[in-house]
This record gives sequence, structure tokens and C-alpha cells, in this order.
Amino acid sequence: MTHKTEDTPMMKQYKEIKANYEDAYLFYRLGDFYELFYTDAEEVSQLLELTLTARNKKADDPIPMCGVPYHSADQYIKKLIQMGHKVAVCEQVEDAKQAKGMVKREVVQLVTPGTVMEESTLDEKENNYLSALEVIEETYYLSYIDLSTGEFKATQLNSFAELINECTTIQTKEILLSETMKDLEKDIKKYLNILISYPRSNENRDLKQYYPADLDQGLKRVADLLLNYLADTQMRQMEHIQPLESYEPQQYLRMGPGARKNLELQVSLKDQSKYGTLYWLLDESKTAMGSRLLKRWLDQPLLSAEQINIRLDAVGNLMNHYFERMDLGELLKKVYDLERLSGRISFQTVNARDLTQLKQSLEQIPHIISLVESINQEGVWDDWLKEVEFPQDIYEKIDQAIVEEPPLSITEGGLIKQGYHPVLDEYLDAMHNGKLWMANLQAEEREATGIKNLKIGFNKVFGYYIEVTKSNLDLVDETRYERKQTLANAERYITPGLKEKESLILEAEEKSQSLEYELFVDLRDEIKVEIERIQKLAKYISMLDVLQSLAEVSERHNFSRPVFHTHTQSVAIKNGRHPVVEKVMGDQTYIPNDVILDDSTDIMLITGPNMSGKSTYMRQLALIIIMAQIGCFVPAESAELPIFDQIYTRIGAMDDLIGGQSTFMVEMMEANEALQNASSQSLLLFDEIGRGTATFDGMALAEAIIGYIHDHIKAKTLFSTHYHELTELEDRMEQLKNVHVGAVEDNQELVFLHKIEDGPADKSYGVQVAKLAGLPDQVIQEADVILSSLIEKSNSPHQAPAEQEERPEEGQISLFEIGRDETEAAVVEQIKELDLANMTLMDVMNLVNELQQRLRQNDEK
Repeated sequence: MTHKTEDTPMMKQYKEIKANYEDAYLFYRLGDFYELFYTDAEEVSQLLELTLTARNKKADDPIPMCGVPYHSADQYIKKLIQMGHKVAVCEQVEDAKQAKGMVKREVVQLVTPGTVMEESTLDEKENNYLSALEVIEETYYLSYIDLSTGEFKATQLNSFAELINECTTIQTKEILLSETMKDLEKDIKKYLNILISYPRSNENRDLKQYYPADLDQGLKRVADLLLNYLADTQMRQMEHIQPLESYEPQQYLRMGPGARKNLELQVSLKDQSKYGTLYWLLDESKTAMGSRLLKRWLDQPLLSAEQINIRLDAVGNLMNHYFERMDLGELLKKVYDLERLSGRISFQTVNARDLTQLKQSLEQIPHIISLVESINQEGVWDDWLKEVEFPQDIYEKIDQAIVEEPPLSITEGGLIKQGYHPVLDEYLDAMHNGKLWMANLQAEEREATGIKNLKIGFNKVFGYYIEVTKSNLDLVDETRYERKQTLANAERYITPGLKEKESLILEAEEKSQSLEYELFVDLRDEIKVEIERIQKLAKYISMLDVLQSLAEVSERHNFSRPVFHTHTQSVAIKNGRHPVVEKVMGDQTYIPNDVILDDSTDIMLITGPNMSGKSTYMRQLALIIIMAQIGCFVPAESAELPIFDQIYTRIGAMDDLIGGQSTFMVEMMEANEALQNASSQSLLLFDEIGRGTATFDGMALAEAIIGYIHDHIKAKTLFSTHYHELTELEDRMEQLKNVHVGAVEDNQELVFLHKIEDGPADKSYGVQVAKLAGLPDQVIQEADVILSSLIEKSNSPHQAPAEQEERPEEGQISLFEIGRDETEAAVVEQIKELDLANMTLMDVMNLVNELQQRLRQNDEK
């Protein structure tokens, strides 16, 4: 006879709740545990390595089940969120003692990667954005919010590529689509690989308090989508959400994902860490708020010379006041994360320790204001000082109410200072006097009985008791003591007087805990009303923190103030350096270089051997520009710059294997992005364009791209190449200039000078670089022989292939035409077609060996 599991009232309740949260793991509260059932249990037990058990084990269809203790649930939820999952937290919402039938339960919060609020789950130096997307008549409307800080923004974009770039820039953790946009889910996941969510209800709330009166309807629609989703998932008021700030990407210096990646602004190419990035160099912020703001500045360098110079004035002012800057740093270290504290106050998850952190932070504000006033020369800080206010009333409320070192729990007492509330003082006095009475009673009973180790103790089951060890039981007066509990080595007793005093103490404790909680909630609600003031203060303190960080780095590394001009796009950098490479090098000497792109030069064509520093030179120009346009001093003796509107890069060989794209395809896509979107105010950095295909194809593309930039875009461009034939373009293109990275041979050893010099390089030094890389001597020697042979058969190592074919000298075989010996010609053709960027060292060695054998066999014939 089979025995099937029948749904109990509890399981019916579970299924009804779970039906509304199919896309989330349901943490269902049962006593001291959150339980998961069915598929949730099977999946979560594997993801979190929990024991999978079963409900109704003897049934033919037992229900899979696993659980986690409620007091440690946060760490389990954190792991699931970091894996990209959602968790619905289901709690009892009525007192079990008063419930009729099943205790009522509801989901009180849906936690998702984009709605995390727990401090332990968030990275304090990174924003955690939830985004929403709407597409209306081919315009992409994007809105995003950091729920932990209340930052709320929206923008409109003209293409899917711009959308992906913006989402990559803000590193959004979750994106919300309307039901009509499901067709976009596959493409978004391909490029972003993040959680896609959909609205949970069709409710449209009145949200006009968040929007400016003239807000574009498309932006309003996407912002509504986002806020309604938050209301549906968080199920509480969110007073800390700031008014919507709309912007256009064109307001800032724009960089595509390739540029951000290649320039290693915030993430290193090597190991995806922050070490070795521009952010790593610049972040001397003392607060978490400052670190997050610095990242936003790096994402959005300014286009206004006026705004940039305001920041530069402040950085320069702080550099000129070393001791005050050191004092400021010490004060800022004592300022906690005011933005996220505001969020927790609004969410009602703040505890008493959080409030003491807020108090300690506010305590620093008068000192910070006074210090800034003392260095305010020529009105540099006038605007800042007008906006920053010390919220003394908030400080005093916390100071009067909360003890200096409160416990974590807000329900077990010990939070509120004596003297804050008269009734609470009575309870506290009763507790204090009662415990003092207990101590006196213990001393009296020891004296009366002669039992020196008699003690009065307490536990939650029996309350207060007198404990006597068994060796002293003969001294106990049974007429005065009533036996309550027998232990292995002792007996426990009570007396009428002890129980009477216990009743007074416990009643005072219970009432005091309840009253303390009420007083704490009242205080929290009073502060919640003032969140806007705290957020405004956070904004200006974080701004000050970033400026002192830039000043600290600028002084430490001997940076200089850039000068901007708007009447020309000329660039004049004297002794510029790559700031990150210079820091990583430490005590080694970094060789600086000038960058001169005046009105007569738009394109700098760079030749020279690999590893000589061409890519570093190109990157350092971009980093100097970005640093200057966020308002930082720059690594150069001097720098006169225009305002650049966009930066495009193609640096380094990279396959997009997941997307099924080769190095050459990625190269062409990045080049196309630049050619389609760059303006005469843009900066282009192209490294070895065309190397991923056959020689003629690559050279033709490189020359055509250079020509298009020169004749049509007219952007400032650094273009490095190993196609020496391209250096002849200087004769035909008046805005192009040849430069090269110096290198010399000393006793047949290649020495890089790391210095940019005028004119083209005399050769590529490819074999010498291979020698430096450690290839076997036999390979190097054979390559030298082959190279010498090839050079002998060509007119010139630097003459364009097309010209060689048209004007071969009598009796000499062109490098690029079929010669008298078909085997040698085939070898030459194979060398010409090599895609070295996509070959490993072992591939090169094997190929050289194969070519060597073919040539030897041919000689033997």
C-alpha cells in the first residue's frame, strides 16, 4: 500500500506564497530556522553545501528540505546573491499566541543582486546599481539607482552599443525590462552577463515627488518602472531615495568599453584586480564615500574647462597647505559612510552602533569646516562652505539618548543613557538596586550558614536561585530554603524573599527592554526625517575627500597643473610620464617623453621595436588627459591641453572567444567604432592596426584608416605600426608626422632607449626582440640567415611592396614576387602571411624549424 504525502496547512501556505516568487529561493521562517522545500531545497543545498533532508521521509514522495538558522541567514543569503540569484524572505507577521489556526506569514523583502542593503554583502568602495530599461522609437532610456545610498539617475541613449557601454561603465548588477522587451534579454545577457528581472505588478504609484516638472516622458516611464519594482520587492518606505538626476552621456568625456579596458582605469587586464590601475594610483580617499565618488569621476571626466579649473584650484590649494591637509585626512578617517547609514536609517535596519557612528561622524564636521575656512584663499572654498552645515540637532539627539558603546541588539536593552527618560530611569534603578540586593543577600547567607562558596545565580528557566555544593548540604536550614533543582554536585534552593525580589527585577528588565526599544525607534524615526540633510552633507564631504586624495597623489608624485585652451586642439606635454608604470617601477628611473601635437600635426605615426614602449607612450597620453579632465594634476613637467570629447583605443591583441570573434575582428570593430563616432575633438590611439591579417590586406587597411582620419575626422591620433612602408605617408599627408622609439645595438645586444625621437625607425629589430625573449640560439641564428637572404632579394627593407613590384632592379628578385626558386618563394610567402599576434612561442619555434628543413632539403636538391 502506497503512502502519499498530503499537504498540511503549513505546506499549503508555503505553496501559495512560493507561487508568487517562482524566480526566487523562498526562505520560509519556521521557529529558529528558514526552511526551503522541493526544488529550492535541492538547488540551494548544492549551491551552499547544506545537508539535504526530507519532510515525511516514510512517504513514497517525501518532500526535499533544507534549512539555515535565522540568526546566521544573512551569510547564506549573501552567497546566493553573489551567485546572481534572488531570495524571498518570508516571516511570521502575527504573534503565534494570538493566531487562530496557521500563523500568518508573508514575504517581507525580496533580495536581489541590485537591491542588496546588508553591509556585509556590499563592497564599501563600489556602488551597487539596479537598472531599468525602456526602448521607445529606437531611443534607449536607462534609469539606475543605488538602493544602499539613494543615488538615482536616468539618461537616454541612441543605440544598443551606447546602452551596453553605459551599463558596463556603471557596472550595474541587475537590469529590469518591461514585459514588452523580452526579445532584448538574450542580447543583453550576451554582452553583460547579469541578472535580468521583470516587473512584479502592474501597479502605478504616484511618484512625482522624485521628478523635476519638465522631465522627459521616456525618462519618467523608465524611472517609474524602476521605482515600482523597488516598492514591490522591498515593501517599505524608502525616504532616502534622492530626486532623479537626468544627464546626457555627451556631458562628459566618452570612452567605449575597449578604451576603459585597455587603459586599465579601474580594472587591470592581468588579473581583474584594482592593482596597477589609475584608480589604484589615485585613491588616497579616507572615506568609503570618497572612493565611490572618485570612481564616478573617472567614469565621467568633465568637458567644461571652467568646472575642471574649479577642481584644480581646490587641489592646488590643498597641495599648498600640507599640514592642514594632513589634519584634514585624520578628521576624514573618523567619518563613517554617511550615504549608506542614511539608507539603513530609511530601511529601519539601523542599530544603535550605527547611530553612534553617525554621531562620531557629525562630531568631526565643525572641525572640518573650521580647517577649510583657514585655507580658503581667494575664495576657492566659498561655494563648498555655503553648502556644508553642521546638523547639531541630530548630533545632540543621538548624544543625549544612546550610550557610548551600545550592544548590537536593539531589543535586549542597554542602549539608552540614564537620565534620558524618567520612567526608564525607574526601571533601571529597580534593576540596579535589585541586583545589589542579591549581592548583599549572598553575603548575608554565607555569613548565616557558614557556607563560604554559597552563591546566588540566575537562569531563564528557574530565575534566581541559591546554589549549595553537596559537601555543604548538612549546613542548609531546610526550614528556610525550598529545594528547586538537583544537580550532580550541588542543590539549588529558593526562598520567598528571593522570589519576591526576582519578580521585581524581571518585571523591571522586561519593561525597560520594551521601553528602550520604543525610545530607540522614536529616535530613529526623528532622524529619518532629516535624511536629506545627512545626504547633502555626505555629498560635500565625499567631494572634499576626493580633492584631498588628488592633492595627496599630485604632491607625492610631483605632478603639475595642466593648462587648458579652447581655441585650438593642440597638445604640448613636456616630459610626460605614465603615472601607474612609474609607481610600479618604484626606485627604477622612468624615462619621460614629450607629446607635441600642434596645429600642424594631427597624426603621429610611431615606429620602433616591440617592447620598446610604444604602447606605454600611447596610454600615458590618454591617462594624462583623463586625469586632467577629472581635475587632477598630471605626471608631466608641463601640459597644455585642449578639452577632448571622446577617447577611442585599439591597443593589444585580444580574441573575443565567447563571442566567436578573432583578434582581427575585434580590431576592426574597435576601429569602426572610432571612425564612425570620433570628432575633431577626439583622441584616437591605434596600436598595430592591420596586423591580424595578410600583409597586403593589413597594410592597405592601415593606410586607408590613416587617410580617413587625416582627411575626414582630423582627430588627434597616435598610430603605431610595424609597416615601415607607411612612414612614406609623411610625404603625402601634411598633418602626419613620423616618430620612433629609440633603440641601439650594443655588441649585438638590443638596448631600448624608451625615448621618442623624430623620424621613422631604421628597422623593426624583430629578431633581436626574439633573442631578448629567450628563443633558442639555433632559432635566432637561422632567423638571421633567413632575414639576410630576404633582404638581399629585395630592393629595400623599407620600400613599399607595390613599388617593388613596379620597379624591380635588373637582376634582383623582389621580396614579394615569385622568384626563380619556387620553394624559396613559397617560404617567403608563408612568412609574409604569418599572424604572429595569434601564435605562441612554441608555434613560432616549430614553424621556423619546418621552414629551415624545407630550405635545407631544397639546397640538397
